[in-house]
Amino acid sequence: VDYDSALNSGNWQWVAGTGFDASPFFRVFNPVLQGRKFDPKGNYVRRWIPEIKKLPSTVIHSPWELPRPPKNYPSPIIDHSWARKRVLSVYADAKSS
Repeated sequence: VDYDSALNSGNWQWVAGTGFDASPFFRVFNPVLQGRKFDPKGNYVRRWIPEIKKLPSTVIHSPWELPRPPKNYPSPIIDHSWARKRVLSVYADAKSS
C-alpha cells in the first residue's frame, strides 16, 4: 500500500520514540483527527476500506459514531481518549524513575 524503506524506518522510529530524534513522549496522535485534518474527503480510506467508501465525508473517519453504523465494519477495539491518558501516565512514570 505505502512503502519507502528509508522513510518508513525513520518515521516508525520517530513515532515510537526510539529514533535518534524521537518524538516527545507526550505526543500521541489521534488517527481520527489526523484523517480529518489531512484527508478531509476520506480519499485514502475510501480507496482501501471498501466497506465505508460510500459514507459521507463528514463521518468517513469515524463510521462507528453513526446512528446506524455499517454492519460490515468493526467497532473500535480501544477508546483512544482513555488509551492516550493511560500511556501518558505510564510514560511520565517511566521518565521520573
